[in-house]
Amino acid sequence: MMLYTKTVIRYTENMIFPLEELIEYDDNMYEITTAASRRAFQLAMLKDPEIEANDGKTVSLAARQLFAKRIEFRIEE
Repeated sequence: MMLYTKTVIRYTENMIFPLEELIEYDDNMYEITTAASRRAFQLAMLKDPEIEANDGKTVSLAARQLFAKRIEFRIEE
């Protein structure tokens, strides 16, 4: 007998990761992932006060900033 569970993701103001935006993202997933990682590093190094408001989750904060276009990134060749 197999048991199935239903996972419910609750969206709150301090959601863990912006999953909806990630699902709808049409561009290069590698680029946005790299940009979020680098932005998270910047936030951690700067000890940005927004980190505390985001329960210490730098990667999700960085991703939300990118998806909300609060910051921009570009690939240099």
